[in-house]
Amino acid sequence: MDLEKRPAERPVPRAEGCLTVAVRLPVRIVVFVLVVPVRMAWDALVAGGRLLRDTVLRPAGRALLWVAWAVAVWPWVTLWRYVVVPAGRSLGWFGYVLLVVPAVQLYDRVLTPLGHAVAWAARGTGAALARVLRGVLAGLGRVYAWVLVPVGRVLARLLKGAGTGLAAVGLGVYRTVVWLTRYLIVVPAMWLYEWVLAPAGRAVAWTARGLGQLVRMIFVGIGTALHRILRVLLVLPALAVWRWVLVPVGRVLAVVGREVVDAFAHAWRVAGHLSLAVGRLLAWLFRRTFVEPARWAYRTVLTPLGHVVRDTVLRPAAEAARAAGRITRQTLAAARESARQARADVRRMLFGTPREPEPLRPAKPRGEPGAAAARTLGSSTTALTKD
Repeated sequence: MDLEKRPAERPVPRAEGCLTVAVRLPVRIVVFVLVVPVRMAWDALVAGGRLLRDTVLRPAGRALLWVAWAVAVWPWVTLWRYVVVPAGRSLGWFGYVLLVVPAVQLYDRVLTPLGHAVAWAARGTGAALARVLRGVLAGLGRVYAWVLVPVGRVLARLLKGAGTGLAAVGLGVYRTVVWLTRYLIVVPAMWLYEWVLAPAGRAVAWTARGLGQLVRMIFVGIGTALHRILRVLLVLPALAVWRWVLVPVGRVLAVVGREVVDAFAHAWRVAGHLSLAVGRLLAWLFRRTFVEPARWAYRTVLTPLGHVVRDTVLRPAAEAARAAGRITRQTLAAARESARQARADVRRMLFGTPREPEPLRPAKPRGEPGAAAARTLGSSTTALTKD
């Protein structure tokens, strides 16, 4: 309940320094004096530009668009519609008649029978070649089974024995070479590595490590000395200049710049209201000077005069024109009817009266006999009452 009754807290305004208050008023006065003419000129240019756009540029653009359509697009559309399309259809019809129809006839009447004949001949030739090949393959199969297979088995046994002997000789030679290589090359090389190269490498590595540490100590000392010298000669003076000179000057310039920007925005808004008031004043003067007199003249002078001219001159002239048109149409209709009757009389005198067409008889329904063929109990044509 206490929270609901407590009024909403307003944000506390930001405290402003004396420099801000001292700079704000003169800056706003100077900026207002400079911005008011610019804003009024800008509003005048905007209003003139809108008037020019609505009264000149937009109608001119529409006219140019219509002219461009009539000059650049419509001739091509007309050429396509009335020249290219009919010519293309004609060429397509001629191409169909001169190329497609003869090609179809050639295919149906010449190429299809010729293809059937070639296929029949190819089938006969293929059957004959197949029989010949079957005979040749049968003879080759017998030669393979009765000659090549026994000869191959004999050669395989001979080659198997020779391969076994060569494998034994090769195995002995391989073992001899492996033994000689191990005791003449590998064992001396391992002894040389363990007792000569390894101690020498360790000594060289220890020497290189010591030299590296010495060089690192020298460079570390030089770097530390350069760091301290540069810090004392460059970093500390630059930090002092930044802290005690540039930062205060930047703060002052920031305050001045912020006030200048706020002054420009405030002056622009105030100049907008002033320009709006001046524009309304000029519009009121224009309306009182030109628009109201013109409206009064239109209502009190031109409108009654126009009504008098309409009632005394234009309306009787329109009635007379409509009556003349009606009489002219009736006269033309009577002349056309007279000419039609004259043509009918001349045709009747020359060729006689045309014969009137005979009336059509109604068709009899299918599946039902006519009145004469129908069987009734009162007729003597039935099988029961026939004599």
